Amino acid sequence: MRKAYVFRLYPTDPQQVRLAAMLAAHCELYNAALEERREAYRKCGITVKVAAQMAQLTGMRAARPDQAVWSFTSQQQTLRRLDKAFAAFFRRLKAGEKPGYPRFRSVRRFDSVDFRHGDGITFGTKGRSKGHAGLRVQGIGVVKIRQHRPLPENAKLGQITIKREGAGPRARWYVVIPVEAGAVPLPETGREIGIDLGVVHLATLSEPIPAVTDEHGHLANPRHLAASADRLATAQQAYARTRRGSNRRRKAAQRIGALHAKVARQRRDHAHKTARALVTNADLLVMEDLRTVNMIRRPAPRPDGNGGHLPNGAAAKAGLNRSILDAGWGVFTSVLESKAEEAGRVLLLVNPTNTSRTCAQCGHCDAVNRTSQAVFACVACNHTTNADVNAAINILRAGTVRRSA
Repeated sequence: MRKAYVFRLYPTDPQQVRLAAMLAAHCELYNAALEERREAYRKCGITVKVAAQMAQLTGMRAARPDQAVWSFTSQQQTLRRLDKAFAAFFRRLKAGEKPGYPRFRSVRRFDSVDFRHGDGITFGTKGRSKGHAGLRVQGIGVVKIRQHRPLPENAKLGQITIKREGAGPRARWYVVIPVEAGAVPLPETGREIGIDLGVVHLATLSEPIPAVTDEHGHLANPRHLAASADRLATAQQAYARTRRGSNRRRKAAQRIGALHAKVARQRRDHAHKTARALVTNADLLVMEDLRTVNMIRRPAPRPDGNGGHLPNGAAAKAGLNRSILDAGWGVFTSVLESKAEEAGRVLLLVNPTNTSRTCAQCGHCDAVNRTSQAVFACVACNHTTNADVNAAINILRAGTVRRSA
């Protein structure tokens, strides 16, 4: 399996300036290559290939000393990134999907550069204390790294990515190192669990796990966005009081971005810790295959025929959508998939249809069984239990049947 090790960089102030200049140079190269492709096809009907654009790099670097400062290989990787964008565009076009033609990139949104290890960039720990490393980057120098976990032994380093998160003095810099790593199977536990995702609780398990869930099998939902709502509101109000184009407006926008980035890191950290606890304590994990994008769609407007609109529950739906996004189901699911594969566990995603309406005791399916958000009371057999626990049991049963089949 392929794992990405992400370490934080600690550049000096001059190094931060040069790193930002490096991103700006690659952004300019990306946009220039996109412009060449667009104009060649618009004026002459010619498709410019990535190999032809790479062949022009030598001449471009000779004419532009400011571009020659940076790694030749990293510039090739930037051109390959544009080629991938065009390949994805044509794939979607052929499949009848919304194609999305590649767009020019703003220097403020061009946040990463790819390298090949040993060619313009070198990662090393020689001469460094435990937990620290260095990253030598062409045109930048040696940047300090906080290496919070070791790389696998004899790991072969290939592509390395330098990534920026945020903007201005609040920006954080990271290095992403993908490596091939084998699975490390954990001891079998004999436990199989179903997982029902929610917003009141992040998830509810078909059976409680001591020291992981409460006595009912609930995993807490930290609601990181809601916890930061007051600070975000203050920052957004400060932004609204600024004049467009002013330094105060730019700094206020950076403050808002930093707060949202912190919420994302908190959500990701909680997902990693929760997923690790689950794969440690269960051999089979079954959860709903939810389509979050479909669940957070706005309700359709309801015209009243007189130029106005009838109530359609948009305000309540907006609150629910915010809670769904704050729970971070997509992040949690992807992290759990990765950790299950690494630990040699089995993770199954099943269709969630009617799992919350079906009685886990007798199998009777009816919408009136769900009397409230928290209570499930079967009208056929009078079985009463927590609604989320009932759904988790149904999810586990569906996964067990699928695995046997």
